[in-house]
Amino acid sequence: MRACVITKPGGPEVLQVQQIEDPVPGPEDVLVQVKATALNRTDLAQRQNLPPAPSGIRRDVPGLEMAGVVVGVGQRVTGVREGDRVFALLGGGGYAERVVSPQHMVMPIPGNLSFIEAASIPEVFFTAYDALFNQCYLQAGEAVLLHAVGSGVGTAAVQLAHHFGAVTFGTAGSAEKLQRAAKLGLDVGINYREEDFLAVVRERTQNKGVNVILDHIGAPYWERNLASLAILGRIILVGALGGDQVTTSLRAISGKRLRVFGTGLRARSLEEKIALTQQFQREVVPLLASGRVRPVVDRVFPLERAAEAHAYMEANLNFGKIVLSLE
Repeated sequence: MRACVITKPGGPEVLQVQQIEDPVPGPEDVLVQVKATALNRTDLAQRQNLPPAPSGIRRDVPGLEMAGVVVGVGQRVTGVREGDRVFALLGGGGYAERVVSPQHMVMPIPGNLSFIEAASIPEVFFTAYDALFNQCYLQAGEAVLLHAVGSGVGTAAVQLAHHFGAVTFGTAGSAEKLQRAAKLGLDVGINYREEDFLAVVRERTQNKGVNVILDHIGAPYWERNLASLAILGRIILVGALGGDQVTTSLRAISGKRLRVFGTGLRARSLEEKIALTQQFQREVVPLLASGRVRPVVDRVFPLERAAEAHAYMEANLNFGKIVLSLE
């Protein structure tokens, strides 16, 4: 089968489409013909040889999500049949024509969604839902600050937070991204190139602060994030694009009784991922099927142009997801 392979650690140019062996499903696995996959920041880091891949996952084929058609099932698989349209979170390997997934990790694609749209959902919507509600227990009427609101996770998070009744603040680097995010439910847009998000939060909340912050940036925002939080506020770190080393005062945390969470999906156990998948099917897939929340696709590249897609993501040009098509 064809797959986009990391030939050596490096820049986007190290990605090449090659022939590799087909995966073989186990007795409780399904084999899926991939129609589309999508980019995530983890793919860029994997290309540069930064994070280790989970055990049993090829390090040289990135891809954390997919949508496609089931073409084979193990002898103990129930509830999934050949020909089913499915999408799923993956441990890796999505940049390939075929992938194997445990049967309980695949979800039926709602009839209103294309393969391109479905492939853009799992990583970012799982991350946003789990971060906001399972870990930070965001409540209706609370205020949430979403950094990088134009990112894949940001566009998912703003829709989910808005749907469940939160007041949404968001940062982005252009007026265009903020305008587009407003159509998804962003209440207060902050252009970080022109405004100090802490000053805006204080002004718009009458110095009370926001209840939850979802942060991709890390070190450069740390002190202002703590100052932006209300008493009993929660912050969850989903990335550290600006750096991961900070020196801070613990009194800033204990004084307001703040809670700090970290999250990531890839390193979780299969049991944890299955539980989250089942919760996602119950709570979020119906919202996607009804159109109350929707995937946001920025651009679609063919698999052969994966290097160009990586360069596009590294330039921070996208609003929403970047998808690779294998059709």
